[in-house]
Amino acid sequence: MRFVDEFRDPAAAKELVGAIARLSGKLGRKLRFMEICGGHTHTIYRHGLEQLMPEGVEFVHGPGCQVCVIPMGRVDDAVWLAHQPGVIFTTFGDMMRVPGTEGSLLQAQAAGADVRFVYSPLDALKIARDNPGREVVFFAVGFETTSPSTALTLTLAEKDDVANFSVFSNHVLIRPPLEAILATANLQLDGFIGPGHVATVVGADHFQFIPENYRLPIVITGFEPLDILQAVDMLLGQYLDGRCQVENQYSRVVLPQGNTEALRLLGEVFALRDTFEWRGLGYIPLSGYRLAPRFRRFDAEERFELPGERKADHPACQCGLVLTGQLKPWECRVFGKGCTPERPIGTCMVSPEGACAAYYNFGRVNSLSV
Repeated sequence: MRFVDEFRDPAAAKELVGAIARLSGKLGRKLRFMEICGGHTHTIYRHGLEQLMPEGVEFVHGPGCQVCVIPMGRVDDAVWLAHQPGVIFTTFGDMMRVPGTEGSLLQAQAAGADVRFVYSPLDALKIARDNPGREVVFFAVGFETTSPSTALTLTLAEKDDVANFSVFSNHVLIRPPLEAILATANLQLDGFIGPGHVATVVGADHFQFIPENYRLPIVITGFEPLDILQAVDMLLGQYLDGRCQVENQYSRVVLPQGNTEALRLLGEVFALRDTFEWRGLGYIPLSGYRLAPRFRRFDAEERFELPGERKADHPACQCGLVLTGQLKPWECRVFGKGCTPERPIGTCMVSPEGACAAYYNFGRVNSLSV
C-alpha cells in the first residue's frame, strides 16, 4: 500500500474485524492489549476501533505520551526558568498549556515571560543566534523519537560555540516505564501494541525483553486504522499458535536494528540519569537523559540553579493511573467535569496524544454519564 486512503479502506477494515472476532471466539477468553503510544490511542478513538472489537479484546492505555509523563515538578521548573531575567524560553506547542502548581507556560507568557513555541530545537538554536544578548533555553521532551533532533542541535551549538543556548532535558527512555508497569501487582496484560515512532529509532529488536522476560507478545505497529487492526489480528494469532515474540507490522518504516546513526548520536550527546521522575510512576532509575559531560555547558540545569522543590500533582487528577493502564479516562473523578481541554487539570487532557483528550474529543464523553 502506498497511500493513506488504502490504510483506511472500509472493506479491508471489515475483513480484519471479522478475522479478529473469529480468532477471539476460538480463544474463548478476554485479552487486554496495551497500546503503548498515545498516537495509537488517538487512532483507536478517532476511528472508532474500540467499538469494533469483540468482547474478547480490550484496549488498555499506556505511558507513551511524551507530554503526559512529565510530572508537575518538572513543569514548575520550566515555568521558573521562563521567568528568569533575560531568558527566552522555547518549547513545543503542546507543552504550553500543561499545568504546574504555579500555572502553565502559557500563563507565564501572559504574565510577561518571553515564552515562544517552536517546531524543532533547531528553531530554538536560531533564536539564540539571533539574540546573542539573551539566554535561550529549549524545553526538550520526548522519548527516543525526539531525542535525536535535540542531540543534533547540541552538536551544532557546540560546533558554532553558541554560548547563550541551553537545553532543559526531559528526554526519557521507553523501556524503563514498561518494566515498571509490568512489575505492577494485579495489572493483567496479555500483550502490547508497540510504539511505531520510537521503534524507528531504537528498532524492533529493542523490545525483545518483553517476550523474553515477561512472556508477553508485542507487535510493533503503524498509526493508521488498518495498522492497528492488523496488529490485534497478529497478537491473537500468536496466542492461537502458542507463540510469544516481537513481530513488526510496521516493517515499511521500522528496521530490526533501528536507526543506527541516531542511536550513535544519542550515545555521544546524552548520559543516563541516575533516576528520573515520571507522572504516575514516581522515580525510575536510569530512565531519563541528561547531557553528557562534553555537552554539560549547554545544560540548563547546570547553568541555572533550579529550585528543585517538588509539589504533589493535583489531588483530583488521576492521570498517573490512566498512564499505567489502571484506569480508563472516563473513570477519573474529574473527567469531563472539572477537567476539560479548555480547563485541563492533568496532562492527559492537554496533550494531543493524551488518552483523556482522545476520549473527550472523539465523542466518548458524549456517550457516558459524566
